[in-house]
Formats: sequence, structure tokens, C-alpha cells
Amino acid sequence: MNETFSRTELLIGEEGLKRLRKARVAVFGVGGVGGYAVEALARSGVGHFLLVDNDVVGESNLNRQIIALRSTLGRYKTMVMKERIADICPETQTETRESFFLPEHADQFDFREFDYVVDAIDTVSGKLELAVRCQEAGTPLISAMGAGNKLDPSRFQVTDIYSTRACPLAKVMRRELRRRGVERLKVVYSTEEPRTPIKQILGGDGRKVTPGSMVFVPGTAGLLLASEVVKDLLSQQG
Repeated sequence: MNETFSRTELLIGEEGLKRLRKARVAVFGVGGVGGYAVEALARSGVGHFLLVDNDVVGESNLNRQIIALRSTLGRYKTMVMKERIADICPETQTETRESFFLPEHADQFDFREFDYVVDAIDTVSGKLELAVRCQEAGTPLISAMGAGNKLDPSRFQVTDIYSTRACPLAKVMRRELRRRGVERLKVVYSTEEPRTPIKQILGGDGRKVTPGSMVFVPGTAGLLLASEVVKDLLSQQG
């Protein structure tokens, strides 16, 4: 028994662990939600990753992102996460793409190569494109809905996008996915109504308001994403 994953193997067996070690998982977005998802997947034994994100670690990430440390400020989040994975399990293979995923980038990826795709990005256009491409490729996808301006981690649920409520992002996604013919999409979302921040901070574009966030909300969403991926990978045939 591999000592690194010996406790995992006690629960899922040798064949289950082999299935996770063979799995190829692409994670789009390695921030507050995606970072915790990758961390949990790596510690669960997933053997192959593609990490996609063009952001670097900033000081404002220190309050909630697992890859954010004083020692990692200014470095690409993908590269910091790759090093964490290697420090957990050197045999795990990790590829990185330092780019933001938008519809115009979709042709750079062959979604048939992956056993699972995790969507932890913020842009609606990118999230919609991932849903369309994964449906076309027949690749399982799980998508994170809004985690900003929320404080109650117990309000997260796993469901289909068309069963969501209260989440403004999910509302937009439901409407646009119907227009694109996407019939189902597994999501992690919160039933908590978004709070109004005590003060407003404009985003980099000078218009978008930066949402408030604390570690246990995006962290919980990321762990739920990872748990669903592991569960589904273990249940796949073959």
C-alpha cells in the first residue's frame, strides 16, 4: 500500500485509488474556490492535472486563498499550485496554462482528453463556453456559482443548475444555458442571499465592484467541488 494514500485506500480500495491515479482533471481558475478544489483533489490521489489561470498571487488573496502566502506574492497561481501538488505527491503530473479562459480560447483545448472538468472561474462568458464545450465532448463538468459577499458556508448545495435559486450568477447561467441548448449542469451554489459590502471597492476596470469574501465560504465551495469530482470518478465505468 502506498503510504501517501494509505488512509484513502482504506475507504475506496486499491481499484478506486488506481482509478483516481489514472484520472485527468482540468481545473479552470485556481483562486479562492479553485485552489481548495485542487488541493483536495491532489490529496485524494488524482494523478493528472491541467491548471488554467493567468492571475498572480496578490496581497488581497491572503485572507482566503490556499496558495496565497507572503512568500508566493507576485507569482502565477498555477505555478504555486503545481509546486504544492508536487510537494504532496511528486508522482502526480501537472500541466499549467497561464491564461484566462474565454470563448475565444476554447479551441486551444481538447475537452475529450479529460475525465472531468472543474469550472472555478468568474466570467460568465467563460463559464458558459465551458458548459457548451464539455457537453459537446461528453466530458463531466462541475461549475461553481457565486461565493462572494456570503458568510454562511452551511448554505452550499450540490444540484443541477435548473434547480438553483437565490444566486444571481446562477440565474444568469440558467437563462443563457437554455439559449445554448445545455440541458444539465452540476453546480455547487449557495442559497444565501448575497450581502451588501459595508464599503465599495472598484475593480481593476473601474466599474466592477469587488465582492467581499472570507476563507470558509470559497474554501467550502472548493471542497464540495472536489468531493463531487472524486465521487463521480469512482462511479465511472471502466
